[in-house]
Amino acid sequence: MEENRENIRKDLSKAEKDAQFEKEFMPLIDSLYNFAYRLTLDEDDANDLVQETYLKAYRFFNSYEQGTNAKAWLFRILKNSFINDFRKKSKEPSKVDYQEVESYYNSDDVDESITTDLRIESLQEMIGDEVATALNALAVDFRTIIILCDLEGFTYEEMAKILDIPIGTVRSRLHRARNLLKEKLKAYAGTMGYNK
Repeated sequence: MEENRENIRKDLSKAEKDAQFEKEFMPLIDSLYNFAYRLTLDEDDANDLVQETYLKAYRFFNSYEQGTNAKAWLFRILKNSFINDFRKKSKEPSKVDYQEVESYYNSDDVDESITTDLRIESLQEMIGDEVATALNALAVDFRTIIILCDLEGFTYEEMAKILDIPIGTVRSRLHRARNLLKEKLKAYAGTMGYNK
């Protein structure tokens, strides 16, 4: 039966493949972007990561089993791409765009100490300034597990597949991440009247 499914997938015309891809994966683009942005904290990097994810998903569409969790499959591709890019970038020497620095210091905005970042503002409006700041301050493994569970609503089993770790590790990492977040938010909770 599995051979038949694979043969059927390989026999799809380009138009059929495109239609199925569009139906299964394109409605998930906003969730993917949000996840990518929360991982990278940069709009351009998030867009690049989502684009890379969709390219890989299209390229390996024949290996996707239709009817399974498309969102989990795409999140796993995105997470793996993020990790691979992170490893690659961590081995590269730092780069400075001197033209950008020069343009900035020659502009009239040089005295302006605060710039508005709408991406950060929208994330902060969604979950609050203090929570967004505390979440962004977590190490990427802890930030990822909280995003997947508490913001995206994945089950432990789905998170284990996305992160390629055992369910026990998912549970312990989530517990540690929530405790770290709780510690970071303790002072803020006190100012809001929560004593315990």
